[in-house]
Amino acid sequence: MGLFILRRLSVMIFTALCLTFIVFFLTNLDANLEKLAKTQGNMRMSDAEVTSWLDKNGYSQPTVIKYGQWLGVFPGWTRTVENEVTGRCISGPVSPEDAAMAPTFCGIIQGDWGYSTVFRDEVSTIVGKRLSLTGRLMFWVLVLMVPSALLIGVLAGMREGTLTDRSLSTVSILTTATPEYVSGVIFIAIFTSSAVGLKWFKGTATSAMDNPTFENFFLPVLTIALYGMGYIARMTRASMTEVMTAQYIRTARLKGVSFYNIVVKHALRNALIAPFTVIMLQFPWLLNGVVIVETLFNYKGFGWVLVQAAGNNDIELLLAVSVVSVVVVLLTQLISDIGYVYLNPRIRIS
Repeated sequence: MGLFILRRLSVMIFTALCLTFIVFFLTNLDANLEKLAKTQGNMRMSDAEVTSWLDKNGYSQPTVIKYGQWLGVFPGWTRTVENEVTGRCISGPVSPEDAAMAPTFCGIIQGDWGYSTVFRDEVSTIVGKRLSLTGRLMFWVLVLMVPSALLIGVLAGMREGTLTDRSLSTVSILTTATPEYVSGVIFIAIFTSSAVGLKWFKGTATSAMDNPTFENFFLPVLTIALYGMGYIARMTRASMTEVMTAQYIRTARLKGVSFYNIVVKHALRNALIAPFTVIMLQFPWLLNGVVIVETLFNYKGFGWVLVQAAGNNDIELLLAVSVVSVVVVLLTQLISDIGYVYLNPRIRIS
């Protein structure tokens, strides 16, 4: 197991480097850099002025060099003009003596994630704050979504072909087929607006960022949970149906084992192998795929920051969001692979 995890970590690091380099290359295309220069300088800047601004701020270097500096494995750039030194690792123009005391490396490895040109704040501070908000939302979505989906799937799979199975399967299909922006608008219209009159939920999700309560936080949680619930339930139902027809289940029935023990002690563990993968895939989706819900309910979490960074050409912030997203995806896949071994002892690591 230790060797397997070590190999997977090596592959994860290589994959993360490749993916982040692709994002870095795309964000540092000439058109994006020109837009950044005009945004930070003047929209009427000439081509020569744009080139000068990019050279002054270290963007004119080769992409590989800039990527190494962003990671923190290459020394940061410096530029000296009229006895004043500026650079990636230097805060503002300083004297050569002060520049000599500045760190040589300053990338994400050293904890320097850059500065946001839109929010005018450190990228690490922005990402940490927004990630915690989305993490809170993800936690309550999983608390509601996973047990409900597993319960629906198990109950439907236990009674294949019955009215219970058809009813629960219909509910699962409806929840999956209804996009979040549709269900979210419906919930807002029914439960919060004065048009219908059912003002069960007061307050907005914006207030939940500082003080989450049931009234201002349940609707976005319910909107996201319903959309993901159906897919997990359908996968659980299909897996449970397959397990319940297995030979060892029939043998247990013939031996007189109670139906409850058959389901709980024999069928459930094997039936959870496929849904476990689906559940782990929900983490990347919840991190980046809830943009619509966060925008709809004005909940300024991680997905909202991703939209702001991409829409406003905030390169440093967009790169940081990409790193977090890549790490979450790779970690969930690693946990999923490890979970296979414990859920099914027949799976061996070669």
